[in-house]
Amino acid sequence: MEAVARDPAIALRPRRLRRRKPLRFRNRLPGGKLFDVFEERPLGGRIRAIRRIICAGLWTLIAIPIQALLMLLPGDAKIRFARTFHATLCWLIGIRVQVVGEVCRDRPVLFVSNHSSWLDILVLGAVLPAAFVAKAEVGTWPVVRTIARLGRTVFVSRSRGGTARESAEMRARLAAGDSLILFPEGTSSDGARVLPFRSSFLAIADAANRLQPVSLVYDRLGGLPCCRRDRPLFAWYGDMDIASHFWRIARRNGARVTVLLHEPFAPDALPDRKALTNACFDTVSAGAALLRQNRPVAPLPAPVAAPRLPQTVA
Repeated sequence: MEAVARDPAIALRPRRLRRRKPLRFRNRLPGGKLFDVFEERPLGGRIRAIRRIICAGLWTLIAIPIQALLMLLPGDAKIRFARTFHATLCWLIGIRVQVVGEVCRDRPVLFVSNHSSWLDILVLGAVLPAAFVAKAEVGTWPVVRTIARLGRTVFVSRSRGGTARESAEMRARLAAGDSLILFPEGTSSDGARVLPFRSSFLAIADAANRLQPVSLVYDRLGGLPCCRRDRPLFAWYGDMDIASHFWRIARRNGARVTVLLHEPFAPDALPDRKALTNACFDTVSAGAALLRQNRPVAPLPAPVAAPRLPQTVA
């Protein structure tokens, strides 16, 4: 009888475990991929998005005539209802807003924030009792222009001819006691950084009683901390359109944004507009960096002007 050489590992294996064919497991869940928890279920996301879009549209149709009526009445009712409108929209589209710090009440206040998405309007509108300063192109968008005008938005153009008139309008709003929200970056970013601030946006800072830097970061998605890969989902920049971006946001769940309100300070605490711009940029970008790292944060202190050196007479 001829002996056959075998692998010792196979020879020592018990007979009941010696199988010539490997075991093949099949999906025993009925219905295939529809009931498979390991596969994507786009149908659920679409139903969620449709529900949120319909609810947001109905709430906007209800809120427009109410705000139009409040605009004709004296008092701060129009400001309080604008905050309610934005807060309800955030809730309807599934964005939870977390606020760290206190809103400055020493009006008029000039709020300075970073900008990465059109969602910033809803978030800051729900937190801050102030009107926005937006580019003139926003005033030409359908539906958005109506909501922006009812929110008492100040539209500014990039042409040199209208700079003086627009600056006078913003100063008049501040002199009347209205607070304003500025995005000194001048455009939206990808959410992974804060673009340099333009000092021309802070030319009206001396008309405000206080200036408060604000850092805003979208830090949760699906209930988990956001990473660099997730930030383009919230960011709105380049040639993106609002409709498709809104659809992507509405399909996702468990989103959160954190608004970090830093310590306010008087605009004349710093010697010039350039120093004021640099101080605001340093505070806002440092707060946003901490939020992107998912670390515990606290409002950063107000900037302090460097003491001037005595001039020597030659």
